[in-house]
Amino acid sequence: MNTFDFLRRRRSVPSRLLGEPGPAHDQVLAMLAEAVRVPDHGKLAPWRFLRIQGPARASLGELLVARALERDPQAPAAAVEKDRHRFSQAPVVLAVIGRLTRGHKVPEQEQLLSGGAVCFALLQAAQALGFGAQWLTGWAAYDPVVTARLGLGPDETVLGFIHIGTPSEQAPERQRPDAAALLDDWTP
Repeated sequence: MNTFDFLRRRRSVPSRLLGEPGPAHDQVLAMLAEAVRVPDHGKLAPWRFLRIQGPARASLGELLVARALERDPQAPAAAVEKDRHRFSQAPVVLAVIGRLTRGHKVPEQEQLLSGGAVCFALLQAAQALGFGAQWLTGWAAYDPVVTARLGLGPDETVLGFIHIGTPSEQAPERQRPDAAALLDDWTP
């Protein structure tokens, strides 16, 4: 398969379709080694990684349940159960944590974009190793209680939870925008 064929076949596999086996430790390290090859102006490495696997996934789900009920004691049971299982399907979840260097000559926006590129590179690396993956955030990525429990510092934010595992079925293609319709030529 040539490079363009590989890129055209990239799909986000819904986390509910991701199961065992997940990537082994050496495979995770290989994915991360590829993901950090993104543009990184100033060589700041404005990101780090947090692996969530095994029983930690269920513990995080229980944290989300407790926090969801704290935020809204009348939360619908279906929403609470969704939070309980949010991290329990894919065997490995890699949280990409943005850690901005404020006041640096490299604007914060560029640092965030570098972290977004890391998230996407992880999706591609997972696919290259034969896994499926999905980049999700959700309310928990922005909740200060949850992020504190995940160990994030004051200048850190969750850029994405990358769910990785073996797909139980092929992810369908979806309608994509027409790239030609999005292209304009600038003329002075």
